[in-house]
Amino acid sequence: MASNTKYIFVTGGVTSSLGKGIVASSLANLLQARGFSVTIQKFDPYINIDPGTLNPYEHGECYVTDDGAETDLDLGHYERFLNRPTSQANNVTTGRIYQHVIDKERRGDYLGKTVQVIPHITDEIKRRMQLLGESGEYEIVITEIGGTVGDIEALPYIESVRQLRWELGKNCVSIHLTLVPYLSATGEMKTKPTQHSVKMLQESGVQPDILVCRSEHALGEDIKRKLALFCNVTPDAVIESLDAKTIYEVPQLLLAQNMDVVVLEKLGLPITGKPDMHRWSDFLERLQSPGSTVEIGLIGKYVELKDSYKSISEALIHAGSENRTKVDVRWIHSEDLTPKNVIKALEGLHGVLVAPGFGSRGFEGKIEAVRIAREEGIPFLGICFGMQASVIEYARNVLQLKDANSSEVNPGTPHAVIDLMDEQKQVTEKGGTMRLGACDCALKEGTISRNLYGRDTISERHRHRFEFNNAYQADLEAAGMVAAGTNPETGLVEIVEIPSHPWFVGVQFHPEYKSTVANPHPLFVAFVAAAMTHKNS
Repeated sequence: MASNTKYIFVTGGVTSSLGKGIVASSLANLLQARGFSVTIQKFDPYINIDPGTLNPYEHGECYVTDDGAETDLDLGHYERFLNRPTSQANNVTTGRIYQHVIDKERRGDYLGKTVQVIPHITDEIKRRMQLLGESGEYEIVITEIGGTVGDIEALPYIESVRQLRWELGKNCVSIHLTLVPYLSATGEMKTKPTQHSVKMLQESGVQPDILVCRSEHALGEDIKRKLALFCNVTPDAVIESLDAKTIYEVPQLLLAQNMDVVVLEKLGLPITGKPDMHRWSDFLERLQSPGSTVEIGLIGKYVELKDSYKSISEALIHAGSENRTKVDVRWIHSEDLTPKNVIKALEGLHGVLVAPGFGSRGFEGKIEAVRIAREEGIPFLGICFGMQASVIEYARNVLQLKDANSSEVNPGTPHAVIDLMDEQKQVTEKGGTMRLGACDCALKEGTISRNLYGRDTISERHRHRFEFNNAYQADLEAAGMVAAGTNPETGLVEIVEIPSHPWFVGVQFHPEYKSTVANPHPLFVAFVAAAMTHKNS
């Protein structure tokens, strides 16, 4: 029942990017493996309503849920580790909190009272923090607080956690992730940054129950005892989080330190047996002992920040493990590709993946990558804008429509084989207005897609404004590019294939969002398998 829901709050200090999302996901993974129903939510301190309008260089990829929410990339980790979908309720920003409170004020809901951070903003934060718990679906709700302790933006969230700890009593636990740096010049581990971080958290009224210490080296028992003494936690509640070869090792590293047991004891929950990590261990064994290697070229415009394509790179890892092969990704900036250098740039690749992205920058480079993959018989996967690039390349070089383009890239093109969706033509606001979330797709018999999915209809997540122009479908199909999947309601072409090619698939949706450790996405699994075949041919 909702009243029995337990809450875990995860904060971070000293520096950002320590891995709160991975620690939260790993802990949730262990608790789920013990039979508890668990979910994770992320509270982000920025004023944007959602990350949908943020530059990928600023924030990494924008992750999309089934219900069409544009969310933080950490929700991708939550889904990949738990194999459970998240929703709009799992990601809340300061912008969304303030928007809700201001809307209530405009309606007169506060009856003329002065609206303040405390209690009105903090009350709304607390309400949102408990929504998933009150649904009755989950026994444990883990809440990750974005940013670091001491950030001005994070103060209302820390205050809300303080209040909730008082209100919930023994039904909640606070975990603080912090850095324990190693000074190579002296050969020492330094605990002062952690001590100061905890002190700052205490000044806000929150005493952490568990410390997770990110470090390059093992802490040792002396360091653990020192941290426990000065940070007011029990020695068994000082957990080290060492650099791992892969994020998927973290659950087992935490398990070895009994973090799940410590958490359950502090929450007053029963501890029986050991977590069932059989499926996870099998995945890791295949990942760590591959029988072969393939090299996939990822063609994108944001490759300088690899988090911009986080879900794609993780989906390739899942697919590699499933095929017992190591997937090496060659990150290729589409803006650098030209007709003169593209052959050399793609030389030696066993597969080509053209990634999503908006706008004209680097687009012609993507076209060139598609051309080489098609002409040389290299397995090809195009996602969203990558699928659109494949259609344009085929129209230009096979149909001989030399000026074929997307109306997004060239609004004046005489052959808009990719065009603005009808429902988007009256849209003026940018935030949350694209085609977002899960949509059905009917698969054509005898196609690669139908064979690898193994069913007639699928559901995949979308994030786009432009679409395949059906006016050109007949000509493209006559020339050898098949519409392998279409939306059963709108007729929108969702998947294109070239049957004469060894393996050529372009998809309008984002399959990477639905790939998890427990269920690697079949499209990526088949793509990696095709790359292996190409390598051995």
